[in-house]
Amino acid sequence: MSTSVPKPIKRALISVYYKDRLDLIVNLLQQLNVEIYSTGGTLDYIHNLKVKAHSVESLTGYPSILGGRVKTLHPKVFGGILARCDRQDDRAELAQYEIPAFDLVIVDLYPFEATVADGKSEEETIEKIDIGGISLIRAAAKNYSDVLIVASRHQYDDLLEVLAKGGATTVDQRRHFAAEAFRVSSHYDTAIFNYFNRAEGIPAFRQSFDESMSLRYGENPHQEGRFYGNFNELFEQLHGKEISYNNLLDIDAAVQLIDEYEGDIAMAILKHNNACGMAVRPTLLEAWKAALAGDPLSAFGGVIITNSVVDLQTAEAINEIFFEVIIAPDYAAPALHVLQQKKNRIILLRKENGVAATIQYRSILNGVLVQDKNRHTDHEGGLKTVTQQHPAPAEIEDLVFAGKLVKHTKSNAIVLAKGQQLIGSGTGQTSRVDALKQAIAKAREFGFDLNGAVMASDAFFPFPDCVEIAHKAGITAVIQPGGSIKDGDSIDYCDQHGMAMVTTGIRHFKH
Repeated sequence: MSTSVPKPIKRALISVYYKDRLDLIVNLLQQLNVEIYSTGGTLDYIHNLKVKAHSVESLTGYPSILGGRVKTLHPKVFGGILARCDRQDDRAELAQYEIPAFDLVIVDLYPFEATVADGKSEEETIEKIDIGGISLIRAAAKNYSDVLIVASRHQYDDLLEVLAKGGATTVDQRRHFAAEAFRVSSHYDTAIFNYFNRAEGIPAFRQSFDESMSLRYGENPHQEGRFYGNFNELFEQLHGKEISYNNLLDIDAAVQLIDEYEGDIAMAILKHNNACGMAVRPTLLEAWKAALAGDPLSAFGGVIITNSVVDLQTAEAINEIFFEVIIAPDYAAPALHVLQQKKNRIILLRKENGVAATIQYRSILNGVLVQDKNRHTDHEGGLKTVTQQHPAPAEIEDLVFAGKLVKHTKSNAIVLAKGQQLIGSGTGQTSRVDALKQAIAKAREFGFDLNGAVMASDAFFPFPDCVEIAHKAGITAVIQPGGSIKDGDSIDYCDQHGMAMVTTGIRHFKH
């Protein structure tokens, strides 16, 4: 048969785990006089629809064995799928061994990922590794020149459209279905490998995402962009325009930052993945005002996030400035009405049950860098006072506040805080001194009194210059990882000038 001539469906093999909407397909196949073969529960389902179907056992002469582990693994099944109908020798062998040729294979796979997610035992999980199904998918997809493969219930709409038009398919259509089938099989194998590799630690990188979200463009308009992952698992978009590549980067940075302040009423404003405003207060309105005061200039066009329900008063205050995105666990109805006044404003509701990734990776050169997510959070119990002067209770609160914040600021980074409020930050500088000077300049630009403020550094001080500059600006306490062979120089300067310094032992580079 010419590859350009549509090929009709005469015989189908159906073996599926999920039966949803299968009745629509089976009934159409019956109308098209397609001969059906099936297995186990699928065969029972088809018979209950009063549709004629043959058992695979009647074809192979063997029953399902080993508790259902072996059903379709037989030459009379795979021969009928893999036969090349344009070859005389293949057709002769089919006739010799009385093997019927299949034109359509509908199969899906045991729910391995769902079984893992449910925390089932290893024994239960292993039994959900599909053998026959994955083999059927690969065989039918390989022979797309003759066989139409439907490897997922998510392809049923496409199949129903084909059947509604008479069931004949072109080789281009079958090749598309085959590509989808290999997507299904490769994703399945990746999930199995990663399950085993949690314990084995084989140095191989495998990731697979079936869900994706189209983006207007990448980081810049001349770059193409797409997000791979299930965004809707984490958020519900209540309002606004399509989310952009840069929006996603800021949303990710915002979520990681706000999660450091669990138990507090916190508000943050981010631009280009860095906080330009951040505060913890007794009420959300107060937190918003304090966060905005930290850098009202940079807040324009930013991303706002809170870990508290947005009330009407706060929404009215937020609505006074232009911003791109707001993220919250919930919104009071009147507050949502206010925030929706701007047509393009993106309003996201963060879902409680969403789980973010614990592994970070990025493409570089001709490969991929992979690391564990930085899940260490600075806390009071992890602070070690290394100076004669101990920080006062209010300073300890600010040191912990600033330590959490500097962790999420691009290196080299310095954060200045006072009264649980970000008052100045230096981000992404090539020297720590420059970062500190930038932070001090920012604080002074917006009228903050640095006397009694604290300083957080993402990495150690190789020289005492930063603590000297900080002291002269009025800063009284410092938090830093420590670990420099010259830690003593900075500690000595603090001792000589009545400053307190605590170390955490944990560096927080972010690039």
